[in-house]
Amino acid sequence: MDPPTDPAAEAVFRPVPSGRALEATVDRLLCAIRLGVVPAGARFPAERDLAARLGVGRVTLREALRLLQDRGYVEARRGRSGGTFVRGVPPRPTPGQALRGLAATGAGLDDLLALRRVVETGVVVRLAETGLTAEQERLLSVGLAAAERADRAAYRRLDTVLHVTLARLTGSEELTAVLTDVRMRVNGLMDTAPPTEEGIALSNAQHGEIARAVRTRDPEAARRALGEHLAAVESGLRTRFG
Repeated sequence: MDPPTDPAAEAVFRPVPSGRALEATVDRLLCAIRLGVVPAGARFPAERDLAARLGVGRVTLREALRLLQDRGYVEARRGRSGGTFVRGVPPRPTPGQALRGLAATGAGLDDLLALRRVVETGVVVRLAETGLTAEQERLLSVGLAAAERADRAAYRRLDTVLHVTLARLTGSEELTAVLTDVRMRVNGLMDTAPPTEEGIALSNAQHGEIARAVRTRDPEAARRALGEHLAAVESGLRTRFG
């Protein structure tokens, strides 16, 4: 599995929302598998560590892992090298399953997309207003390059990493937590279909425009570039789920 400092791992293994701990834990573990944070054949972190990172009790975590095992996603192995291992990448959810998963969070599609737009716009505008340090510039460049090199199988994971990285560059843990939760729910909808080569090319070009606006400290350009980027995703999701 990725080291704890990996942005994708940090995005997934964060405290889950209170009030629906079991469902949220199952969702996070599935996201970890789909994003390749814990790839096929790999082992999840030890129960004590994973429960602490997700902010749930070990009983809740064990029940979530049991549900995933019943569905065939993971298997438990005993012995010194035992633990919970990923059996394979879960099948793509159907649109109906994705919508039911979203409804379980208490939000509708329009609510989710509006929240994402507000949060992500705030992130890029804030970065454009404050500018980047040399270290922040390095982290942004790393995220951009990784997304540009990604193939279709890895793209959604590295796209998520880039967006979470932008949030982390603001220095706000609360903002990063909100964006992470929103992105995980949006991923649940996007996972119903694989990214296309055309979509990846467009997304990477738009990432470049967002980065350019942030680097030149132009908040209005950052707002416009982010708006165009999200509009493409929103249009696709509304067509699929409308």
